[in-house]
Amino acid sequence: MGTVGIGRVRNVRRRVLVPALAGAAVVLVVGLWAFQPWRLFTSTTVREALPGGPPPAAAAPSTAAAAAPAGPTTAATTAGAPAAATGSATEASPATGPVTLATGTFVSHEHRTTGQVRLLRLADGSRIVRLENLDTSDGPALRVWLSDQPVRADRSGWGVFDDGASLDLGDLKGNIGDQNYSVPAGADLDRLTSLSIWCARFHVSFGAAGLTPART
Repeated sequence: MGTVGIGRVRNVRRRVLVPALAGAAVVLVVGLWAFQPWRLFTSTTVREALPGGPPPAAAAPSTAAAAAPAGPTTAATTAGAPAAATGSATEASPATGPVTLATGTFVSHEHRTTGQVRLLRLADGSRIVRLENLDTSDGPALRVWLSDQPVRADRSGWGVFDDGASLDLGDLKGNIGDQNYSVPAGADLDRLTSLSIWCARFHVSFGAAGLTPART
């Protein structure tokens, strides 16, 4: 083969290889964006307090006060000490804590998922979903969904949560921990009886829990 022939072969190879390599690079970038495989090795922990839960314990007496020597008790100081109030109108009445409306336990779907779900009504009448001791995988576009679909532990239950009625409560705040999600005032919680950690990018449930009404 002459020099001209070799040059033509090289040009043909270049015209074929360059677009092929460019196309492969695009596929790789899109695949990485979609699957984000590094999330299999990352996690985000969120620890939110229970709204309306018990107040923090009172602070202990300061060291200085505790270390001060007690002086002798005299009739004058005893007489001047204020009497302890009992049954007065200034006593604080206990605050009404959250009321549990329904509970559930996660089952694993696409990824191993454990933890509990509580549907709560707060003292002001608003409602929240609380995830407790959640432990699932990190992943792209994870959302918290209420749904009317039944929870099935086998593979047939992985993709059902966008088949019927659903309510998106927002992005999953963290794949580990305790988290609160507000429920819109008009949500029909008699109809929405399950919760899924839903991967919106691939339309699959990482884990889900059926909500059982609490006994009254």
